[in-house]
Amino acid sequence: MIFGPFERFIARRYLRSRRKEGFISVIAGFSLAGISLGVATLIIVMAVMNGFRAELLTRILGVGGHVTVYGAPGPLTNYADVTARLKKVQGIVDAAPLVTGQAMLTVGRRAGGVAVQGISRDDLSRRKIIAGNIKTGSLAAFGASDTALIGVRLATRFNLAVGDHITLVAPSGNVTAFGTLPRSKSYRIVGLFEVGMYEYDNNFVYLPFDAAQLFFREQGRASVIEVMLSNPDALRPAVSRITAELGPQTRVRDWQQANSSFFTAIQVERNVMFLILTLIILVAAFNVISGMIMLVKDKGRDIAILRTMGATRGAVMRIFFMAGASVGVLGTVVGFVLGTAFAANIETIRGWVSKLTGTDVFSAEIYFLSQLPAKIDPGEVLSVVAMSLALSFLATLYPSWRAARLDPVEALRYE
Repeated sequence: MIFGPFERFIARRYLRSRRKEGFISVIAGFSLAGISLGVATLIIVMAVMNGFRAELLTRILGVGGHVTVYGAPGPLTNYADVTARLKKVQGIVDAAPLVTGQAMLTVGRRAGGVAVQGISRDDLSRRKIIAGNIKTGSLAAFGASDTALIGVRLATRFNLAVGDHITLVAPSGNVTAFGTLPRSKSYRIVGLFEVGMYEYDNNFVYLPFDAAQLFFREQGRASVIEVMLSNPDALRPAVSRITAELGPQTRVRDWQQANSSFFTAIQVERNVMFLILTLIILVAAFNVISGMIMLVKDKGRDIAILRTMGATRGAVMRIFFMAGASVGVLGTVVGFVLGTAFAANIETIRGWVSKLTGTDVFSAEIYFLSQLPAKIDPGEVLSVVAMSLALSFLATLYPSWRAARLDPVEALRYE
């Protein structure tokens, strides 16, 4: 659709606020604000949901393995041989045996449940999300039978620091003539890690592999072997190669199976939020329709005069199409700028809001992460902008068609 200078001039005049049609200009202003807020909110929410998923995925895959191999049945007694064989499989970059279990952590008169993982220092050093985020202490000191690494939030909860001692109580006790007595052992904290995910920073305790075997009475055995892949998304071929190497009786679980309900919930929430926020733009588009219909009705005499002066129906339609589309285009541009700017600086804005209100806007205890993440997907932003422009253009078609179909004789007769 080609717009001439005359049509652009008339469309601009109709968009300007004058006393007589001030109410119409107010409707146009609200329509513009609605489209802007809808586009901006949709971009921000999609960016936060993408960032939330990406951050969780990075931390979950960084702390745990991409594929977990279990014994069939019971613990793995030949874990050293299985680990060596797994490291030779195509697509596997690392494999580490672990001893895992639950325990009660006690400090003085305080106690709480923790997840204990026994892993060798060399294997732990290759997990960069742990080894690269030790805030206090050193991984070099980890290895003696009485040493432990704990999360920063767990240390804060129990008021602990490097050099302090914790006591772990095993779930299975010693059977004596007087009944079952609890088994406990003291460990010295040699480092505090912070991966940025509340679940790990608040609940995980790492022990040396040999110490964990002794604590859980798993001497000569490993609970699982965690495997790291070069491509975490290529799970099916990797699992097939692992099964072919270890035999069909091998029990294997990948990260998608272990976290399927969690990531499915995030995807469902993301889709629902997209649908709900799209309705904001749709409502703003209906405001454009109502405002344009009122503008056409108010400008009936002007349309009639234009038609008698030689303006074609196409010219009249283009005038009102341009007037209505301008609101949608401007609102979309403003929303795009606001949305991308807000999403790009969302953590800074969160900090400002937290300081002004005195509250924790993004609580790690609720949202799992210590920082508010945002990941702008250019493809999604483009689709949001395209959808907003399409709705804005469609909203102006009917009022523009009505303006073009207006009979100049009838319009002048009733004026």
